Amino acid sequence: MAFLDPINWQLALPYYFAALAFGYLLGSIPFGLIFTRLAGLGDIRSIGSGNIGATNVLRTGNRYVAAATLLFDGGKGAAAVLIARYFGDEIGALAGVGAFFGHIFPVWLRFKGGKGVATFLGLTLALYWPVGLLCCATWLVVAFVLRYSSLSALVAAALSPLYMFLFEQPLYVTLSLILALLIFWSHRENIQRLLSGAEPKIGAGRNASS
Repeated sequence: MAFLDPINWQLALPYYFAALAFGYLLGSIPFGLIFTRLAGLGDIRSIGSGNIGATNVLRTGNRYVAAATLLFDGGKGAAAVLIARYFGDEIGALAGVGAFFGHIFPVWLRFKGGKGVATFLGLTLALYWPVGLLCCATWLVVAFVLRYSSLSALVAAALSPLYMFLFEQPLYVTLSLILALLIFWSHRENIQRLLSGAEPKIGAGRNASS
């Protein structure tokens, strides 16, 4: 489309900012907090690590609420991309980035959100589903073998730029690299615990940190 022409910045920028804002607002919906409260499980921020993501929701003992959180956190990333893609692939990608930032830094929760893994997987599936499936499979294999949710996320994120490169998706290689770096940043405490052997495995109790 004409407004995506790099030369035509005056027309393109409003769409870029609108895509980021739309994605951010969608991504900032704290489904983990909403679902745990609706289920009568209290405030998820007072359980385990205090994170609003699916891994911490699982520590409530309610697998259904955790699964719903995983599905909706991933779904908002995918929805941001698919809806905004109507205006072009670049616009869809920017909306996905906005959703990712919205999940990690939701304005409604004083910018203290989740770690972005489910949203990352969802938007990657929407950007290019073969790579999204590979990332999901990578997460599942590492989680099944080693039982560390954080390590599974780090490996899947780290390999995503390589997967995009192998599938010849140059538009998304750099984007995947940026998102991977942000996931490593959001998991910086997990990385320290992994290195020290203190990281809790999947299925740890309510007081675990992750």
